[in-house]
Amino acid sequence: MRAVVYRRYGGPEVLELAELPAPRTHVDSVLVRVRAAALNPADLALQAGALDSAVDTYFPVIPGWDIAGVVEHAGPAAPEFTPGDEVIGYVRGDVQRAHGGLAELVGADVRTLVRKPAGMSFAEAAGLPLAGLTAYQAVVHALAVRKDETLLVHGAGGGVGSLAVQIARARGARVIGTASPGDHAYLRSLGAEPVAYGRGTAGRIRELTAHGADAVLDTAGGGTLAATAEAARAGARIASVTEAGTPGIIPVFCRLDRADLTALVELAEAGGLSVRIAATYPLERAADAQRALAAGGTRGKVVVEIA
Repeated sequence: MRAVVYRRYGGPEVLELAELPAPRTHVDSVLVRVRAAALNPADLALQAGALDSAVDTYFPVIPGWDIAGVVEHAGPAAPEFTPGDEVIGYVRGDVQRAHGGLAELVGADVRTLVRKPAGMSFAEAAGLPLAGLTAYQAVVHALAVRKDETLLVHGAGGGVGSLAVQIARARGARVIGTASPGDHAYLRSLGAEPVAYGRGTAGRIRELTAHGADAVLDTAGGGTLAATAEAARAGARIASVTEAGTPGIIPVFCRLDRADLTALVELAEAGGLSVRIAATYPLERAADAQRALAAGGTRGKVVVEIA
């Protein structure tokens, strides 16, 4: 099978297209023909060796955790799926090795897969797992956002932020989102009230909600929470995907949870969730896809499509 691999740590320049044996599958594993794989900043960090002291790595590594594809074979202990089923998955392993999503085939534990949302393209569906799980676990579990509450989302135009906006709106919450002016029309289309970054942001938020936000989700980092602290009401629930260990702030880390991933699929099928795609690349240009992601400023997910 064709796959993109790296044999040493580094940036996009270490990626190469290789021919590898098809993955083997265990009794509770599923062989998936990958149609699309989304990139995430975590891919770049791992590839650069940022977590070498915490994650075992065995070269060559096939990067990519988010996939959408079609089941080729399901083991006898994986009765949930049959050949031809369209699926999405968050296929992060405990170690880095040749089993990631930037390949024609991937062998995935049955627990990492759920059905692909009907009506979503493979590219859109591939962008859902990591960002969607992060957003869902922040809004639903960490912050427990309820109907008629006001949620402030920092970085609302980004991959996690835009999904958090939609999840909160589906729960009946009012959402105010900070974003660059170029994303304001997009946020309005999602039902959010956009506010520009920069000096005076907290004041502009206060003009929209006199009592302050009931909950705050930071997906932007860079001191955003500190700069807008007065925009939240006293006792507001605050969560961040970028800060950990700060008193009073709930850290959010993506974790695999089939129930949460299935909830995202159901929300998408009900018309309450869409994935914004910034650009797609063929497998042969995976390095260019990584460069686009690393450059920043992309509006939506960067996805590698595999014929």
